[in-house]
Amino acid sequence: MSEPSLSVVVPVHNEQDNIAPLVGEIVAALRGRVSFEIIHVDDASTDATVEALRAAMRVTPELRVIQHRQQAGQSTAVRNGVKAARAPWIATLDGDGQNDPADIPKLLAARDKAASQVKLFAGWRVNRRDSFNKRISSSIANTVRSRLLRDATPDTGCGIKLFERATFLELPYFDHMHRFLPALIHRAGWQTVSVPVNHRPRTAGISKYGMWNRLWVGIADLRGVAWLARRTRHTQTTEITLP
Repeated sequence: MSEPSLSVVVPVHNEQDNIAPLVGEIVAALRGRVSFEIIHVDDASTDATVEALRAAMRVTPELRVIQHRQQAGQSTAVRNGVKAARAPWIATLDGDGQNDPADIPKLLAARDKAASQVKLFAGWRVNRRDSFNKRISSSIANTVRSRLLRDATPDTGCGIKLFERATFLELPYFDHMHRFLPALIHRAGWQTVSVPVNHRPRTAGISKYGMWNRLWVGIADLRGVAWLARRTRHTQTTEITLP
């Protein structure tokens, strides 16, 4: 089997009713357009998520499944999916169905037009379809993060992204790092482009995060990322060779 050019990584935890619809939408968006694989990373779900994934594998040859034996969080799930991926470019989606897989070709088109220094294409949810509390907490977090990190990204928390696998694996890894990819990409000397994408209401399952755990965990992580950014130095280099 030839290597795919795109790996779609989807972290999931207790999303049994969202598995089949999302897998179907990814296939519909990509089959015939690009060679791809789908990697679902199950973060130790306690519902019927794994059974739903097994059923989807039987009818979707592109689907692979990685399972955590213990719950490790979304950032670890994304990283393990990227490490298992066979393609040089990675698209990520949240497992709750709120990201629209039909936007993946839009990110690929943006990549094809971009300069080589751009390594991250970040979805931008212009019209959020979340609860009022979730929209407020995200707005506060985005404002504080943008002022402190100056990552020039309006919606760093959007789950749909496209990035180069090798570049991602060179970034410092820590819990919740997926919330700070634009800042980490900038710190590494690369650039990010934001792409407007569709956002949909959740139709099954429940959100795994509330307003306060987003806020307090985010503050601690923000201080750490700011510390990393302040201590990064970039310089141009040349190799000396003998005539």
